[in-house]
Amino acid sequence: MKNELLERFEFDGDNHLISSIETPLRPDAFFKSNDEKIQNIQHHFQCIMEELGLDLEDDSLKGTPYRVAKMYVKELFKGLDPKNKPTLSVFENKYDYNKMLIESHITFNSSCEHHFLPITGKAHVGYVSSGKVIGLSKINRIVDYYARRPQVQERMSRQIFNELKDALHTESVIVVVEAEHLCVSSRGVNDKTSKTTTIEYGGVFEDTSTRSDFFKLIHY
Repeated sequence: MKNELLERFEFDGDNHLISSIETPLRPDAFFKSNDEKIQNIQHHFQCIMEELGLDLEDDSLKGTPYRVAKMYVKELFKGLDPKNKPTLSVFENKYDYNKMLIESHITFNSSCEHHFLPITGKAHVGYVSSGKVIGLSKINRIVDYYARRPQVQERMSRQIFNELKDALHTESVIVVVEAEHLCVSSRGVNDKTSKTTTIEYGGVFEDTSTRSDFFKLIHY
């Protein structure tokens, strides 16, 4: 029974299953302070290192549990905390620009929620205003916010898409995410060159020719 369960875990992870567009969080996810979380993660990561047989008395390793814990809470996974969500100020489209606006080649770093290995890539985002516009840097910040958590690329694409759609009050949004997954390149199949691409779109981007224009503009 135990072996069957472990095989199922491997199967689910390798098949990129997701249960919801929302990142799965427990109701008590933010009851503890960041300092408490860092302290607890530091303890448990020290246990992992000790189980691997590493000597934590070594000068190079003794600070690693703390550094990893701090990195998890304050850097890699800071997008889990709603307090870190960027404020999305939108403005009236006073200059009546009604063609597509594109922010392309937005670099991001994320982590695979199945193996906690890095996902690195680029996002390309476009929209057509229905009366509202958003500061360009805010688009980059949205991408970074949703990337900075344990993720599945399909979910991340939809989260960025929905966030912009809601902020801009328009269905005419398109999001393309292309990324390299270390859970593919450094384990399992060990494919060093493959990339994963996901796409979400609505509104005017349902039209094939409009999407084609977008792809040409991002040189995709």
